[in-house]
Amino acid sequence: MVKHESRPGPRVAIVTGAGTGLGRAYARRLAADGLRVIVNNRRREVDATGRGSADRVVEEIHAAGGEAVANSEDVCAAGAGERMVEQALATWGRLDALVNNAGVDQHAAFHKIDLDAFRSIFDVNFFGTVGVTHAAWRHMREAGHGRVLVSTSSAGLHGLHGLSAYAAAKAALIGLARSLAQEGAARDLFCNAIAPYAATRMTAAHTQDADALATMAPERVAPLVSMLVSEHSRVNGQVLVAGRGWARRCATVELEPLLYVGHDAPTDASTQRFGDPLCIDGICREFRDALDSYQDFQAHVVGDLPQP
Repeated sequence: MVKHESRPGPRVAIVTGAGTGLGRAYARRLAADGLRVIVNNRRREVDATGRGSADRVVEEIHAAGGEAVANSEDVCAAGAGERMVEQALATWGRLDALVNNAGVDQHAAFHKIDLDAFRSIFDVNFFGTVGVTHAAWRHMREAGHGRVLVSTSSAGLHGLHGLSAYAAAKAALIGLARSLAQEGAARDLFCNAIAPYAATRMTAAHTQDADALATMAPERVAPLVSMLVSEHSRVNGQVLVAGRGWARRCATVELEPLLYVGHDAPTDASTQRFGDPLCIDGICREFRDALDSYQDFQAHVVGDLPQP
């Protein structure tokens, strides 16, 4: 086992898709924690002075006393991950954490989306994360320390009408995160996935209550990100749904009893049982889709739990 020894000086993190929303909240929180941050966001729009969203977040961090530099790479561009890692090393000489947040959404039923559009969504949400992670992973593995976080979704866990490409990419990220967690564990290199709930276009359509929206700020998810990328965190290979200051763990399970499905098995006595809703000792249950999961999460936070 490679033993990691803390190096002097502030730790360094890359946050992708950090120009607005969740990524901005993550970058600002990590900088407030004392990390130096590469703030990545592709430059789609600039203001009158030529600044993009990543530049503005860097200015916010500087104004608060933190350290950050902007990066305008498109995560899908060839070599983008390598260039981000090189920027971190050239600027501060190290890289300790990577928070993959860059992504795009989708609003089209499967029969209405053409394959090029499907591939484009998958490329950004999955291969964009893979490219940056691959570059960072090799460096962190050699250094014997690192924390990597990927952004999945309840759609990737449970599916949702109109999000076939998005959900497929987010589900693929779960498999990636769990595999990397196993590969990196012996080198103090951990990888986890987070499915965030925050006040975004996707969730706003299903949350009309103004008070609920006010408590769903991206900043309520950022503390969990801070915890997971901490050098002291031992959490590895987990998928966590988070929002409004709360989080719960997701797991892939296989349940007993085994059901016989041989050629002579009575159909109505076996395969029909595969469609029964799952509930294990009242602790966890199966959700119909991502919206069902989202509404259950919100109901528990509002109805059953004290507010943080």
